Amino acid sequence: MTTTTTTTSTFELGRLADAIEARDATRQIELYAPDATVTISDRLSQPGTPRVIHGGEAIATWIKDTCAREMTHSVQSRVQDDGGAAFVVACRYTDGTNVVCATVLELAGGLIAKQTVVQAWDER
Repeated sequence: MTTTTTTTSTFELGRLADAIEARDATRQIELYAPDATVTISDRLSQPGTPRVIHGGEAIATWIKDTCAREMTHSVQSRVQDDGGAAFVVACRYTDGTNVVCATVLELAGGLIAKQTVVQAWDER
């Protein structure tokens, strides 16, 4: 008799939120699919020509850069279903500059396949 075991990966938004708030790049990066895409719209990369980051290596570079910055992150307004998740991150730099980031995730196989980010920050 042969027994077949199926492993199902389940995405845990709380795990990602904890990693974001701790500025833990390694824990964040492991939640992305190798062929994931992140699309960012902000004051520099406006909606008509957003910044698009393709693939695990490029996404890892982006996350490591963000985590290296001296700022706090607070993940708020979390929602999740089987196909995706969304949340808001309130950030604050040590100089008092505030950033708000709204994110929508599309999931595949328990990993982030697509991420759309819209962010705004204080003008100084």
